[in-house]
Amino acid sequence: MNKLIFVIAAACTALACNKSDTDTTRTTSATTGVTATTAENADNTKLNERDRNGATPTSGDQGNSKADVALTSEIRKAINSDSALSVDAKNVKIVSRDGAVILRGPVKSEAEKTTVGSKASGVAGVKSVENQLDVVTDKRGNQ
Repeated sequence: MNKLIFVIAAACTALACNKSDTDTTRTTSATTGVTATTAENADNTKLNERDRNGATPTSGDQGNSKADVALTSEIRKAINSDSALSVDAKNVKIVSRDGAVILRGPVKSEAEKTTVGSKASGVAGVKSVENQLDVVTDKRGNQ
């Protein structure tokens, strides 16, 4: 009896280990054209490669002045106050330096991309907005 239980447990473990991930969510960067599929790159390897070259702003480029921190905070408040935006849109990266704002990260649609950019532009003290948000297409091909 113990031998049978062991064989069944081993078979179940083997089947679970061989299960492939069939999620085909695709993310395409509007600024670089890099496409990553979560089934292939759950860690966003291709998207992370673009950040390593130093040309793409990251959170390390965020200004540390009181004005930059306040500006980023006000933009975040403006975005989070919109209940129509997705969680992804509410969690975009906001990098502010001397009134110049860069938005990065995934959003669900072109409409969300535009809305987030408009909300950032509408905050007092913003001189320019570079909208690098990526529209993520789900596994069914919907945006």
